[in-house]
Amino acid sequence: MKVAVIGATGMVGEVMLKVLAERNFPLTELLLVASERSVGKKMNFQGKEYTVIGLADAVAAKPNIAIFSAGGDTSLEWAPKFAEVGTTVVDNSSAWRMDPTKKLIVPEINAHELTAQDKIIANPNCSTIQLVMCLHPLHQKYHMKRVIVSTYQSVSGTGVKAVKQLENEVAGVQGEMAYPYPIGRNALPHCDVFLENGYTKEEMKLAREPQKILDDRTFSVSATAVRIPTAGGHSESVNVEFENDFDLNEVRQLLNDMPGVTVQDNPDTNTYPMPIYAHDKDEVFVGRIRRDETQRNTLNMWIVADNLRKGAATNAVQISEYLVEKGLV
Repeated sequence: MKVAVIGATGMVGEVMLKVLAERNFPLTELLLVASERSVGKKMNFQGKEYTVIGLADAVAAKPNIAIFSAGGDTSLEWAPKFAEVGTTVVDNSSAWRMDPTKKLIVPEINAHELTAQDKIIANPNCSTIQLVMCLHPLHQKYHMKRVIVSTYQSVSGTGVKAVKQLENEVAGVQGEMAYPYPIGRNALPHCDVFLENGYTKEEMKLAREPQKILDDRTFSVSATAVRIPTAGGHSESVNVEFENDFDLNEVRQLLNDMPGVTVQDNPDTNTYPMPIYAHDKDEVFVGRIRRDETQRNTLNMWIVADNLRKGAATNAVQISEYLVEKGLV
């Protein structure tokens, strides 16, 4: 099982290697791949030293699986080249997510849709993954009509430059800016670029991707995405209107029974999800589960996950595990 990690030197790439090691992924050969400026760099994986190679050399090696985390332009150019030589690509960028010919996969929900013919598989947006993990079991039971979500997203979702900006601001150091404004002691209602409709790209991902993953366009999602000065972990305030009424104890049970979801919901002991506790964990945490008292059949909840793990690296590795387990690569 020859596996290539594209973007191995980046923030998500490094977490991907960590997750591959932790989960004892059954690889026999590993290719660490990055842009030309990183070629030749040495990296360690499970006590062994590897030399970073370029994309052309990686294609020539014909890996079984290539896990991409190198940006949309790189994926658009290179994913088809890997697919042409028989490699199955699991892509972490937004490049292929809404392509009708490509599947958008959260393994706990729709991995069963994958076949050996799927040579480019899309990994959803980080905020989408944690959202649909909690919506899925509730939608099956009560059928959603409308979802309103406000996100509180960490700077790690933007990348190394943004993490450095926050660190500089905390230390009182002038440095390069990833955002148009300071992020320390601030909240920016601006994740990704603005589109013509006044929403950001991130907000439209949250609106469209859940419909594709759940294979249902009868519900709608309206999102506001906000960047806050946390180093890691995304949080979401979610309001869901269902067609059918629900029992709160049953809601908690459905969420608890969902693989990969952990309920943390006890106001008496101040138990609720927070990014500081989700750090370095693969679960999606949900709490503050309560009825919306202003509208029938409507639920409020608070969802938190580590955006670099389940929101990116872990989900991609889980897809790869499924491909290996089912003999699809």
